[in-house]
Amino acid sequence: MKFLRTYDIDIIKLNEGKHTFEFSVGYEFFKFYDATDWVNGANLKVSVHLLKTASLMEANFEIVGTLGLTCDRSLEDFDYEFDHKEFVLYKYGPIEQEISEDVLMITRDTPSINVAQLIYEFILLAIPAKKIHPDYHDDDDDEFDESEGEVVYVSDESKRDIADEDQAQNTKPVDPRWEVLNKLKKKD
Repeated sequence: MKFLRTYDIDIIKLNEGKHTFEFSVGYEFFKFYDATDWVNGANLKVSVHLLKTASLMEANFEIVGTLGLTCDRSLEDFDYEFDHKEFVLYKYGPIEQEISEDVLMITRDTPSINVAQLIYEFILLAIPAKKIHPDYHDDDDDEFDESEGEVVYVSDESKRDIADEDQAQNTKPVDPRWEVLNKLKKKD
């Protein structure tokens, strides 16, 4: 828990107005959160621009630097250029609770807020789902591949299954109330 205290912002001492806090995020940060299986290095700078008013606090997070990731295609390590911004609103209320993903309620006597969990979640959600080494970005991944989704092989058995499904859809029993209308429709 001593590690987390480095990400505390003492808000009770702050006067109303704008304040900026700087934090560094390295590999130890991800070790603490047990996330070393998807991050193999980090050199990030987090700036928290806090605007304190009588009824709320606005926190703008800017996270800039590099993350060491592993390419999903080649399994090579590479440095991912990271530049991300987030916004969180702290409102004063009777209890501490999360109102929504970007609105948190704190009490007026809360001495400090810890931003470590928020920073971790912002980084985690901003990393692309498909991590591709920069050397492989020019491959045909970004273009539409016409053959993608096409059936390459169809067995005779699967053809029969498809035909049986089509026939079953066409031979559904007709509701007797509609039969009269269908007959009228066919006469025209």
